[in-house]
Amino acid sequence: MKFVDEVSIQVKAGDGGNGCVSFRRERFVPKGGPNGGDGGKGGDVFLLADAQLSTLLDLTYPQQFRAQRGTHGKGKDQAGKNGKDLIIRVPIGTLVRDAHTKEVLQALLFDG
Repeated sequence: MKFVDEVSIQVKAGDGGNGCVSFRRERFVPKGGPNGGDGGKGGDVFLLADAQLSTLLDLTYPQQFRAQRGTHGKGKDQAGKNGKDLIIRVPIGTLVRDAHTKEVLQALLFDG
Protein backbone atom coordinates (compact mmCIF):
# COMPACT_ATOMS: atom_id res chain seq x y z
CA MET A 1 0.00 0.00 0.00
CA LYS A 2 1.33 3.42 -0.93
CA PHE A 3 1.27 6.15 1.72
CA VAL A 4 0.57 9.72 0.57
CA ASP A 5 0.64 12.45 3.20
CA GLU A 6 0.44 15.62 1.07
CA VAL A 7 -1.67 16.49 -1.98
CA SER A 8 -2.64 19.65 -3.80
CA ILE A 9 -6.21 19.78 -5.10
CA GLN A 10 -8.52 22.40 -6.58
CA VAL A 11 -12.15 22.58 -5.51
CA LYS A 12 -15.01 24.58 -7.02
CA ALA A 13 -18.54 24.95 -5.74
CA GLY A 14 -21.32 24.49 -8.27
CA ASP A 15 -22.58 27.47 -10.23
CA GLY A 16 -26.17 28.52 -9.74
CA GLY A 17 -28.63 28.02 -12.58
CA ASN A 18 -29.86 30.88 -14.71
CA GLY A 19 -33.26 32.39 -14.02
CA CYS A 20 -35.98 32.41 -16.65
CA VAL A 21 -37.68 35.43 -18.20
CA SER A 22 -41.27 34.48 -18.93
CA PHE A 23 -44.61 36.27 -19.10
CA ARG A 24 -47.98 34.85 -18.24
CA ARG A 25 -50.36 34.62 -21.18
CA GLU A 26 -53.98 33.64 -20.71
CA ARG A 27 -56.96 34.16 -22.92
CA PHE A 28 -58.97 36.59 -20.80
CA VAL A 29 -56.07 38.27 -18.95
CA PRO A 30 -55.02 41.20 -21.17
CA LYS A 31 -51.73 41.97 -19.44
CA GLY A 32 -50.35 38.95 -17.63
CA GLY A 33 -47.39 39.59 -15.36
CA PRO A 34 -43.99 37.97 -15.23
CA ASN A 35 -43.86 34.37 -14.08
CA GLY A 36 -40.27 33.21 -14.64
CA GLY A 37 -38.61 30.99 -12.06
CA ASP A 38 -35.30 31.39 -10.25
CA GLY A 39 -32.33 29.19 -11.06
CA GLY A 40 -31.30 26.46 -8.64
CA LYS A 41 -28.50 26.90 -6.10
CA GLY A 42 -25.17 25.27 -6.95
CA GLY A 43 -23.79 22.49 -4.79
CA ASP A 44 -21.30 23.09 -1.97
CA VAL A 45 -17.97 21.32 -1.34
CA PHE A 46 -17.31 19.79 2.09
CA LEU A 47 -14.23 18.09 3.55
CA LEU A 48 -15.22 15.30 5.95
CA ALA A 49 -12.75 13.68 8.35
CA ASP A 50 -13.14 9.90 8.16
CA ALA A 51 -11.60 7.50 10.72
CA GLN A 52 -11.62 4.71 8.11
CA LEU A 53 -8.98 6.48 5.98
CA SER A 54 -5.27 6.61 6.75
CA THR A 55 -3.79 8.17 3.60
CA LEU A 56 -4.59 10.81 0.98
CA LEU A 57 -3.97 8.35 -1.87
CA ASP A 58 -7.54 8.70 -3.18
CA LEU A 59 -7.01 12.45 -3.75
CA THR A 60 -3.91 12.22 -5.93
CA TYR A 61 -5.96 11.64 -9.10
CA PRO A 62 -8.20 13.51 -10.00
CA GLN A 63 -6.86 16.78 -8.63
CA GLN A 64 -9.89 18.92 -9.51
CA PHE A 65 -13.20 18.49 -7.73
CA ARG A 66 -16.40 20.28 -8.77
CA ALA A 67 -19.81 20.24 -7.18
CA GLN A 68 -22.87 19.94 -9.40
CA ARG A 69 -24.37 23.12 -10.84
CA GLY A 70 -28.00 24.11 -10.33
CA THR A 71 -30.47 23.73 -13.17
CA HIS A 72 -32.08 26.67 -14.93
CA GLY A 73 -35.45 28.13 -13.95
CA LYS A 74 -38.53 27.61 -16.13
CA GLY A 75 -41.76 29.41 -16.90
CA LYS A 76 -44.88 29.16 -14.69
CA ASP A 77 -42.84 30.14 -11.60
CA GLN A 78 -40.87 26.88 -11.66
CA ALA A 79 -37.52 27.21 -9.88
CA GLY A 80 -34.57 25.08 -10.98
CA LYS A 81 -33.27 22.16 -8.95
CA ASN A 82 -30.38 22.69 -6.56
CA GLY A 83 -27.05 21.03 -7.37
CA LYS A 84 -25.83 18.11 -5.27
CA ASP A 85 -23.20 18.78 -2.61
CA LEU A 86 -19.76 17.20 -2.99
CA ILE A 87 -18.26 15.51 0.07
CA ILE A 88 -14.53 14.79 -0.03
CA ARG A 89 -13.43 12.28 2.62
CA VAL A 90 -10.01 12.82 4.20
CA PRO A 91 -8.18 11.15 7.12
CA ILE A 92 -8.36 12.55 10.62
CA GLY A 93 -5.59 15.07 11.29
CA THR A 94 -5.68 16.63 7.83
CA LEU A 95 -4.59 20.26 7.65
CA VAL A 96 -6.26 22.39 4.99
CA ARG A 97 -3.94 25.13 3.69
CA ASP A 98 -4.31 27.96 1.19
CA ALA A 99 -2.07 27.17 -1.81
CA HIS A 100 -0.76 30.72 -2.19
CA THR A 101 -0.29 31.98 1.38
CA LYS A 102 0.37 28.56 3.03
CA GLU A 103 -1.97 29.68 5.84
CA VAL A 104 -3.74 26.86 7.70
CA LEU A 105 -7.47 27.33 7.06
CA GLN A 106 -8.76 24.36 9.05
CA ALA A 107 -7.49 21.36 11.00
CA LEU A 108 -9.78 18.32 10.75
CA LEU A 109 -9.09 16.59 14.08
CA PHE A 110 -12.29 14.66 14.82
CA ASP A 111 -14.26 11.99 12.99
CA GLY A 112 -17.16 13.52 11.07
